[in-house]
Amino acid sequence: MAKGITRERIVAAALELLDEKGMDALTVRALASRLQVKAPALYWHVRDKQELLDEMSTFVMRRVTDALSAIASGADWRDDVAAYARVLRAEYLRHRDGARIFSGTRFSDPEVVRAKESWLARLTAAGFALAEADDALDLVTAYVVGFVIEEQERSQSADVDPARYSLAERDEWLGEGAELVKAAGHLRDDGDSRFERQLGVVLDGLAARLR
Repeated sequence: MAKGITRERIVAAALELLDEKGMDALTVRALASRLQVKAPALYWHVRDKQELLDEMSTFVMRRVTDALSAIASGADWRDDVAAYARVLRAEYLRHRDGARIFSGTRFSDPEVVRAKESWLARLTAAGFALAEADDALDLVTAYVVGFVIEEQERSQSADVDPARYSLAERDEWLGEGAELVKAAGHLRDDGDSRFERQLGVVLDGLAARLR
């Protein structure tokens, strides 16, 4: 085992590498180089890239749990679930490709998983069946993950090619017979307003199921 190498140090270095190079450049070999050790030294702590991603997503989710614990419960379940969605998005946005590291991962800390207990309790107390409460949390999480992946990919692509999402070029490319598609494109907004509006649609759907 390489001296001074801990799982915590590996995760911290992995997040730094993610921020600098992105998800595709995050490899065990690149991480070992950053830590100035040989790749086999890391296998004492993480067996492969998937386990590394598990640890990274667990670290991020701990921050989500800590942030939510500092927020008082809202007036109803919608307030609480909306607060969860906003905190989750904010944490993903702290890192380049932050939402991508979450997809398909398995948390390595049971305390992170246990934190879901209070959320299920709030939702079942509001009238959701347990299965519906679990679906609600999964659905909101999936919405946030998908939104942030798209949000970050568009931002990074636009940085490389500022004209990539030019509406004038798109309108010309579409030609005649797509007037509604063109108009919808010009109505598109990004960032907080779009996130909040679409989150509201998700919450409205959950509320309808509850009724």
